[in-house]
Amino acid sequence: MRVLITGGAGFIGSSLALRLVDAGHEVAVLDALLPQIHGPNPATDSPLLARIEGRVELVHGSVTDRDAWTRALADQQVVVHLAAETGTGQSMYEVHRYADTNVGGTSLMLEVLAAGGHRVEKVVVASTRALYGEGRYVAADGSVHHPSARLEADMAAGRFGLYHPDTGEELRMTATDESSVIHPASVYGITKQAQEQLVMAVCPTLGIAPTALRYQNVFGPGQSLTNPYTGILSIFSTRALNGQPILVFEDGEESRDFVSIDDVVDATLKAITDDRANGEVFGIGSGVATSVLTAARTLVAALEVDVPIEVTGAFRLGDIRHNVADLTKAERLLGYRPKVDFQTGVRRFVEWVRTQPVQRDDYQRSIDELRSRGLMRG
Repeated sequence: MRVLITGGAGFIGSSLALRLVDAGHEVAVLDALLPQIHGPNPATDSPLLARIEGRVELVHGSVTDRDAWTRALADQQVVVHLAAETGTGQSMYEVHRYADTNVGGTSLMLEVLAAGGHRVEKVVVASTRALYGEGRYVAADGSVHHPSARLEADMAAGRFGLYHPDTGEELRMTATDESSVIHPASVYGITKQAQEQLVMAVCPTLGIAPTALRYQNVFGPGQSLTNPYTGILSIFSTRALNGQPILVFEDGEESRDFVSIDDVVDATLKAITDDRANGEVFGIGSGVATSVLTAARTLVAALEVDVPIEVTGAFRLGDIRHNVADLTKAERLLGYRPKVDFQTGVRRFVEWVRTQPVQRDDYQRSIDELRSRGLMRG
């Protein structure tokens, strides 16, 4: 096949591009090569770009540029739309940039496709677990709840959990499936919801099969080590290698579904090639919840560095407490089963990190930015 990957020089995109090329497909990449991901001089600074150069057709351009879309879409059969501004915290104050890229860029793609003159048969859009905001919870009586954002007053008092609206009992997190309530808690989540729904609504009217993959927290070799706004394990590793303490928010028991890049690429390949994915939405993760404190300890042990892990009690407004994917649908329709457990994934990530130059630690700058915008407490 001929496959276009937008954001194809990024973490997920470059990994997917290499797998597709190795499988005999022709791959084109549309990427703006943003400095936040690739450094100020991508041609020399970006290991992500370096890994795909010479193996794909590279179209340097933005998804907000109609001409870039027209050039990139020529003769393509499948589009994997990964290009997006990411990071929940940053999205809360760079609202227009996130909306322009994530919603505007996707709208422009669909408008160019609607004009005809192309061969596109399928669009796979990278969605996110951020659509759900808080995940799915159950009470002692078995009732299911999809809580709204946590109250600042509760978190300031050290009550970081989710509570029954009537009884006040703490709710228990359970796996979030594709039918769970969508109520994003960040601008990023809102823009990704719009992006997903645009693709799922418009593509069928154009005779194009759409699929949406709601990725959980993807990590592994190739993850940007220069972006202080997203990718908790890359942020922690850069801190540790600079001899800085690992700062864990809340009480450290907030959890995420950390899914290996290898498993995410497997799921995306299945979505590209399997017609059972057509018209469907899938949650893609490991199906296992790992606390942030456990993740920090596992990473520091693998790095073999002596830095403290500080549970700060600080919190960001709009952060969620828990979310873990229910993989039942992905397994039933796509045969997707994650193969890489968290310990193995961290070991592979650390092995790759050791081959990279130690990056400057800009994490404190990103925290200061959040504080200046009134989004950080504690």
